[in-house]
Amino acid sequence: MVNEGEVSSGKECKVQIAGDHGSKEVQNRSERGLVSRIWLGFAGLLSGFMSKLSKLWRNVCGVGSEDPRRVCHCLKVGLALTVVSLFYYMRPLYESIGSNAMWAVLTVVVVFEYTVGATLAKGLNRVAGTFLAGALAIGVHWVAAHCGETFEAAILRTSVFLLASAATFSRFIPIVKQRFDYGAMIFVLTFSLVSVSGYRVEELFELAHHRFSTVVLGTAICMLICIFVRPVWAGQDLHFLIVRNLERISDSLDECVLKYFEDDKTLIDGDEERWKRILKYKSALNTKGTEDSLVNNYPIFPNCLQLVSGFLKCVFARSVQANFARWEPSHGQFRFQHPWNQYLKIGALTRSCAYCIEALNSSINSEIHAHERAKKHLSNVCIRLSSHSSVVLRELTVMIKTMKKSSSIEISIGEMGSAVQELQHAMKCLPIPPLLPLLVKSQTEITELSPATQANTPLMEVLNLVTITSLLVEISARIEDIVDAVNELASMTGFTESTIDEKKKQQNKPVMSDDQEVQDKNELKILQQA
Repeated sequence: MVNEGEVSSGKECKVQIAGDHGSKEVQNRSERGLVSRIWLGFAGLLSGFMSKLSKLWRNVCGVGSEDPRRVCHCLKVGLALTVVSLFYYMRPLYESIGSNAMWAVLTVVVVFEYTVGATLAKGLNRVAGTFLAGALAIGVHWVAAHCGETFEAAILRTSVFLLASAATFSRFIPIVKQRFDYGAMIFVLTFSLVSVSGYRVEELFELAHHRFSTVVLGTAICMLICIFVRPVWAGQDLHFLIVRNLERISDSLDECVLKYFEDDKTLIDGDEERWKRILKYKSALNTKGTEDSLVNNYPIFPNCLQLVSGFLKCVFARSVQANFARWEPSHGQFRFQHPWNQYLKIGALTRSCAYCIEALNSSINSEIHAHERAKKHLSNVCIRLSSHSSVVLRELTVMIKTMKKSSSIEISIGEMGSAVQELQHAMKCLPIPPLLPLLVKSQTEITELSPATQANTPLMEVLNLVTITSLLVEISARIEDIVDAVNELASMTGFTESTIDEKKKQQNKPVMSDDQEVQDKNELKILQQA
């Protein structure tokens, strides 16, 4: 017979073994689930990092492809640092300059800018600030040394306090901050270093000399590489920026007017290219900062533009405003004393015209629709005016781009003026839309309009159209201002005649006969004898 206790104990052992096995399976499953969750989390982080890295790489490639000169600028900075570091690595060069060669490396880092004009302006500003601060530091040290050891430290500390405080306060003055901010900062830095170091250094003049020579060395390397290795001219960028703005507002003006007066059946809502052409004027609205950076009021000596081409030929005349473009040497079609400020005037007039086009676009996209009869009455005249206005803008673009005069622009301006007169005459004959009927049928009920609604509805329909036509007239007036500014630029710069105009003049030139030539020669001999 089997003991009941043994049977029960066996069952308990089997149940315990089965329970241990099940708990182990549950534990293994939980461990595998934890490992899988960790792996999935790590894989998600890795995929997110790779996606962000690929997005960053696409952005970097987009920046480089948008303007390849940026990549070239980075290579030029690397080349300048490599060249200036030779003075630290090569022993003969290191012995001639010493450990102060690191100042030349620092000068390259802070002076090398994207455009030639900015590099020249900042480099010459740094050289002038370093020279002035070093000379004052040597003079103060000489005075302090002759006053005895008792007063030497006090004079040096007092000079540092006064001059550094005054120079720092001057940076808050608007005119100084606009023109001499970087020079004031370099003055404080150099004067403090030289004057404080001079208290422990015996050969102060040698220290100041090395400091100044390394700054000049770094600045010269920056200037040479910036000018002769794929230069980026600030004046050329400003020139083509004005050209692009004129092209963009001419395209936007054409597309805005055509979009409004065309038949709705011919419009395509998904035409993204057309909307891009309409909104081209917005880029002209946001170029003021770029124009100011290209024509920036930077320091120090106004005619130091001639320093590069004239080899340190500075003219210490009365102080006038200088800018990045004026610092640049003669290049391409841009000579010395090129009227860069006139470009700013043209840019400001272009932006004012773009603001009118923005108001025109807002009126066109308004929810208030003009009466169809009045709209058809003015459509041909408005399209003709916008077309002639765009033609004038394009001819101005060609004039500035090629720097050549155009004889056909006067004809285009006359056609634009006649189109303005036609529009004004058409406005006088504008048909007033009839009042709306007293009853407007709705889906559910018929309501009677109030007298105020009957009177205001036709006026609102005409008002939108009147606003658009008045903006077109205002745009033509502002285009005439741009024409005057471009003609002034042509007279200041001396635009040449276009090849087509020269051929016309040669064709229309009267041909002299042989008898007339003999007669002219005889008259010339008589005048010479007299």
